Amino acid sequence: MQQRKTYNRPPRRRQWLAGTALAAALAACVPWQAAQAAGCANVRIVVPFPAGGPADQLARTLAHGLQQRRGTPFVVDNKPGANGNIGIDTVRRAPGDGCTLLVAPAGNLTINPTLMPALSYNVERDFRPVSLLAGSPNVLAVHPSVKANSVQDLVRLAQQAEKSGKPLGYASPGVGSGLHLAGELFRNKAGITLLHVPYKGTTQALNDVVGGQVPMLFGTWPTLAPFIQSGALRALAVTQSRRSPAAPNVPSLAEQGVPGIDVSSWYALLVPRATPQLAADALSADVRALLATPPVRAELQRQGMEPVGSTAQALEARIREETAAWAKLIKAYGITAE
Repeated sequence: MQQRKTYNRPPRRRQWLAGTALAAALAACVPWQAAQAAGCANVRIVVPFPAGGPADQLARTLAHGLQQRRGTPFVVDNKPGANGNIGIDTVRRAPGDGCTLLVAPAGNLTINPTLMPALSYNVERDFRPVSLLAGSPNVLAVHPSVKANSVQDLVRLAQQAEKSGKPLGYASPGVGSGLHLAGELFRNKAGITLLHVPYKGTTQALNDVVGGQVPMLFGTWPTLAPFIQSGALRALAVTQSRRSPAAPNVPSLAEQGVPGIDVSSWYALLVPRATPQLAADALSADVRALLATPPVRAELQRQGMEPVGSTAQALEARIREETAAWAKLIKAYGITAE
């Protein structure tokens, strides 16, 4: 008599649990998938600053690439005001359905939480990191009338100015900005006295340095590069430990005798915290693939950016680490918001 073959079937409870887990995983993907289908007419990338700046240019490159990659319209929505806080709060209040993304600079994510404790948003609580997008070096630049062709020259000038009771001034976009903190680090590490001259934004600070009213400033390479290339400003150093591919001819502070400073500008992509992690990870993978393509890399490099890309988890760790480091520095220097 032929024996019947038997098969090991999983218990009903195990089958139910497996089915439930699969359903949960698929459900977690629904918000982003729905956004790509009928859930929203387009995907908004909110930039909390006016059109034309580095964050805006980066977001437009990203929107163009993601639209081609995903087949869904991506549009850049500029919402400037309150040092970027209005646009960021717009994304905080958006649903986690994949329809609203945020491109934000490092300062808003890692400096402002300490400098402005009354913010309407909490970065860790209200946002889910997606990917680090790109970075750019910060540059120490002087007006051509300043008799300094190197950092060592500038240090000597600052020492002479201090003795005369008229310390050299440096402009920044405002108290507590990353560029202000770069200046404070430089002052401290070089052992010199400098007078901080804060403005309400980069444009005003840049105008007065180009006009010769203030001798120097710290600025991002994409912003200062046209003025440096035209001769309206002279670049002395990038504010980091080694030279940057974006500005290979500009020496670092470290190689000119002022080590221990590594302050660069970077930009990240985030979504509302309600967005499922699987959706953020899927978007992160697409962004990283996009940033690795030669056309996108070339376009960002033309803008003075260095394409990066990261996992959501790596970006989350970086935000946490830099927030703690800036908090320590802000408290040590007694810096308060205007």
